[in-house]
Amino acid sequence: MKIKNNAGETVEFEISKLENSLRNSGADENTVQKVLETVMPKCYEGITTGELYRMAFEELKKISNSIAARYSLKKALLELGPAGFYFEQWIARVFQNIGYKTETGQLIKGHSVTHEADVIAKKGDKTYWVECKFRNAEDTKISVTTPMYVLSRIKDISNIQYKLFGIQTKFTDGWLITNTYFTKDSVAFSEYYGLRLLSWDYPKDKNIKSLVDQNALYPITCLTTLDEKQKQKLLEKKCILVKELVENQNLLNVLELDPQNKSEVLKEAKELMNNKISE
Repeated sequence: MKIKNNAGETVEFEISKLENSLRNSGADENTVQKVLETVMPKCYEGITTGELYRMAFEELKKISNSIAARYSLKKALLELGPAGFYFEQWIARVFQNIGYKTETGQLIKGHSVTHEADVIAKKGDKTYWVECKFRNAEDTKISVTTPMYVLSRIKDISNIQYKLFGIQTKFTDGWLITNTYFTKDSVAFSEYYGLRLLSWDYPKDKNIKSLVDQNALYPITCLTTLDEKQKQKLLEKKCILVKELVENQNLLNVLELDPQNKSEVLKEAKELMNNKISE
């Protein structure tokens, strides 16, 4: 059977990819089989990956909100748009939770021009310039011109002392992060020049998905028990991570939920936090 991906390309359907995506979301074999038994009879030649995802998501949601939430991670990242401001905030939170100090929205005067930093991160004696490239279409690839551009910005701010994190420091390294994918040339260029990359599937064992699953750093937009307007309200209150909602449940007061709905949201949030997916 042929299916159409989000880039509009017609490709061969591989059931193993669907099975793996379900398992990677924490579904056990019984759940995987239940989803396949419902979804597969509804498939047809030329079905889109978006429709396949929607059907699988709906079936998972009937079984477990938290598993459906993990399954929806890629879509949840898209909901941190459309401009990507909340994606930058989420990346800063992710870095904080894995041992970095971070700052956002800083204006950094380089040798030639002034640059606005998405995220600045520090760990040990390393200070990182973190460039975030948010894309609204999940199959978009970041071309080699982007790491070239980022490298030129890093060059412009190199060997200058800045007061960051309360101390004088210089930028030592750079990151380029996207919610989608990199082209092969982007990876080759960045690896050669020492620019660190992070995307949905790169690096292979330390990509966005594995980093989030292993550390339970899910964005608030993952929650299936909230609608888009409710998620937006929480983002506006600077509640970016599900973890923050669990730690400060009063953040839910802005949504004015009834006791039952509030209980369902917290149940899903706690399950996401407590049932981490190991490497």
